[in-house]
Amino acid sequence: MAYSQTQKMESKVNIKVSAEKLYDVFCNKTHQIGNIFPEKVQSVEIYEGEWGNEGSIIAWKILFEGKAWVVKEVIESIDKKNHKITFKVIDGNLLEHYKSFKYILQVTPLEKGGVANLALEYEKQNDQTSDPHIMLKFSTDVLEKVNDSLSEGHN
Repeated sequence: MAYSQTQKMESKVNIKVSAEKLYDVFCNKTHQIGNIFPEKVQSVEIYEGEWGNEGSIIAWKILFEGKAWVVKEVIESIDKKNHKITFKVIDGNLLEHYKSFKYILQVTPLEKGGVANLALEYEKQNDQTSDPHIMLKFSTDVLEKVNDSLSEGHN
């Protein structure tokens, strides 16, 4: 029997920098993440379109669980007013395990800093496929590292 159900996992990160600053890196300066966290992100390159534009295609080369992975994504939607961006995975290692996979990042400003909410929406290939807890931890680590780098002024 085919396994078909979209599921969701979320993580929240309290950030020290402004919501605008963190959102700007993930929306418009994604290529800088490889310089900020080279231990896990080897590079982020644009394949089609321009940084910060819906429909643009980017590829992350990451070290995930000790292996080199490629995650190719399309920027599915951008909501600048609400500091929200959605990346839909269109190719790469994740799609070996999931029929569909999205990263949704929304950064909410607070009086000091803000909160980054990261949601993973995914559909498993089958019921033996595990939930992406390790990918959520990986993605949360990247968020935290970018926040720390920005708060130290290394942007």
